[in-house]
Amino acid sequence: MMMCNDAILEKMILHKVGNKANGELLTLSQDQFILNNDIAHILLQYFVQSFKSPQYYVFSNDKGLDFNTMYASVSKIFDNPKDELYSQSVNIAQHLYDVSLHPNIKAGELYITYITNCYLDGEIVDAIGIFKSETKETYLKVFSQGDNFNIESDKGININKLDKGCLIFNKEKEKGYVISVVDNTSKGNEAVYWIDDFLSLSQRQDSFYNTENMINVCKTFVTDYLPKEYEMNKADQAAILNKTSEYFKENKNFDTESYADKVIEDNELKDKFKEYKGMYENEYDMDLEDNFILSEQALKKASRYLRSVIKLDKNFTIYIHGKRERVETGEDKEKGLHYYKFYYEKEQ
Repeated sequence: MMMCNDAILEKMILHKVGNKANGELLTLSQDQFILNNDIAHILLQYFVQSFKSPQYYVFSNDKGLDFNTMYASVSKIFDNPKDELYSQSVNIAQHLYDVSLHPNIKAGELYITYITNCYLDGEIVDAIGIFKSETKETYLKVFSQGDNFNIESDKGININKLDKGCLIFNKEKEKGYVISVVDNTSKGNEAVYWIDDFLSLSQRQDSFYNTENMINVCKTFVTDYLPKEYEMNKADQAAILNKTSEYFKENKNFDTESYADKVIEDNELKDKFKEYKGMYENEYDMDLEDNFILSEQALKKASRYLRSVIKLDKNFTIYIHGKRERVETGEDKEKGLHYYKFYYEKEQ
């Protein structure tokens, strides 16, 4: 869990980064921004209030962390924030400018900050915050003028809506730090530049990561693999999905062997599930643990994916919550139609 309620914005550098592909300029400030208490408080709220996702990232590079431009700059700042913050902020701004090559990327102010007293997973840690404001909105200023009032308009930043940002926590340096990311403006092909081209991140392999991906392994095994390999009907798929959902709700830990025994049951299918898990890991280049603590946030996010839904043509959508033995399937050969038959005790 991340909390920045008591965090302190200690230092900040402000640069302006244009779109290199469109011939816009990179404009660098010559010194640190002078913060007073009021502005520091407003800026901190603007920067951190959008970080709500439980999904975290790490710096990555196929050749090793030392080849990640941002990892190198961030490490130097954490080692010596007093002397390195400004010089590394220039490197960071230049790096962002160099990767701003898609014509749809907007110019904007880039804030490189040093924040103390952040709370992350039970620890108080420092953080480096990198934020970019791209969107300007019109605001009205009403003021008195003699016995009357006047109104002026101007363009400014909405402090309730951060465009882009990342919080890099001084934790797990050897693994690429712990990083939270916000990107509320990028769409289409330009969307990859903030996370991939600028920061070069991959998802952190933690409880959230394992839970989210294992849920998808279980779901696709039932909905994609089994019907294809064993011609399993929708009712049987729904029964396994319901048992899968119950397993995730009733257990604090996921265990591959336990899941296979309690949910899959059939010995042949249990072996196939383990094979499928390996195939999934190879296809998506990941290594999921066989035993891990389940993430409540990931379960809440993914719960809708485990719904047992049967869609019949465009006429009926049926939700099945259990009791496979009360569902029958068949075919009316005279009408040339398939049917489901449901048994129940009373209407709700």
